[in-house]
Amino acid sequence: MTVRIVLGAQWGDEGKGKIVDLLSDRTRWVARYQGGANAGHTLKFDDTEFVLHLIPSGIFHKDVHCIIGNGTVIDPEALLSEIDAIKKMGTELENRLFVSETAHVILPYHKILDQAQEASMGDQKIGTTGRGIGPAYVHKISRVGVRMMDLLDEDALRDKITANANEINIILNGLGSPEKIEAEPAIEQMLAAGKKLKPYLTDTVDLLNEAYIDGQPIMLEGAQGSLLDVDHGTYPYVTSSSPTSGGACIGTGLPPTSITNVMGITKAYCTRVGNGPFPTELLDETGEELRKIGHEFGATTGRPRRCGWIDLVALRYAVRINGINEIALTKLDVLDQFEEIRLCTDYTIDGRQTRHFPLNLKQLEVVKPVYATLPGWKQSTVTATVRSGLPKRTQEYLGFIEEYLQVPIRIISTGPKRSQTIVEDLK
Repeated sequence: MTVRIVLGAQWGDEGKGKIVDLLSDRTRWVARYQGGANAGHTLKFDDTEFVLHLIPSGIFHKDVHCIIGNGTVIDPEALLSEIDAIKKMGTELENRLFVSETAHVILPYHKILDQAQEASMGDQKIGTTGRGIGPAYVHKISRVGVRMMDLLDEDALRDKITANANEINIILNGLGSPEKIEAEPAIEQMLAAGKKLKPYLTDTVDLLNEAYIDGQPIMLEGAQGSLLDVDHGTYPYVTSSSPTSGGACIGTGLPPTSITNVMGITKAYCTRVGNGPFPTELLDETGEELRKIGHEFGATTGRPRRCGWIDLVALRYAVRINGINEIALTKLDVLDQFEEIRLCTDYTIDGRQTRHFPLNLKQLEVVKPVYATLPGWKQSTVTATVRSGLPKRTQEYLGFIEEYLQVPIRIISTGPKRSQTIVEDLK
């Protein structure tokens, strides 16, 4: 029996959707444990592309049960839209999709507040998606949040939304925003959404623990990436939840002792969306070429991603804080055209070379990456079905990463389709 956490080992956008979809053949349950509709997991089936924002990527496997866990924040309208889109594709959701009744709700006023706060920060903007994620988590921690179960209790919902709307109007006024929150429309909207979502709401903690006790394989799906973790990331340029492995137990209610595998997903190079330090960022033709070949634009926002060489110092840090014991490496094919491949192995900080990933923002913003350079393979990797079928130089590149991190690469993705994947020695 396996309980596997699948998480991003960089700044998100590593290709988690494809990997979770691929691994769903090996599991019975897939649970999303944190984040909201700010995350986009892109799946490609033949010539059809579909982007999931809230529902786990295993939903297109008919024998898999999917859970949106208690650690997420849910925009009911976005979830209903996603449910409708999946149903139109002919996918059955009855008795397959379960939504935590204790997950917190993103209200319309969270989005307004999110956008107003970002606008007020000027050059210090975090670079949020403006979808209300941060303010919803703030209300959760402040103990004034609306939970999914409240959508079925008109009195509780009315009390909470009215109180929150009054408080947010004071904040908006202080920010100089012309927006004013009206409680009644939000109450009516959420009550209507609650009626539609009622069939999916349940105690998902009990559901998952029963599956675990029964010995059924489970996969816990993270959103964003380890370096965006609110505790362990490049604060304040982080998300508002815990994408790291520790967040998986909190966000689903499974005990830490249940976890058997932690798979970290990394691209063959590195990307980041939004503001914040990015040591290996390439602001030249090479960076633009990575973006162009890799189609590096956000699945949720369409924003161009910042691109750079793979950062092994940052990955080493992600391995340690997550307990990563297996790696999935994606977008290997993007490097097929390069004459040489560079890998960041060390940082230089104040004239001192180190493999320590600093969380002091001032230090991280000025580190100078130290690179190892390997010859490119200048051959297509797309048609390879086994690792030994890859070009020799490609295998050397993969071996270099494994030796540095002391973690095996179990999955290699050479394209967006399910078939463009090499899986070896996966337990």
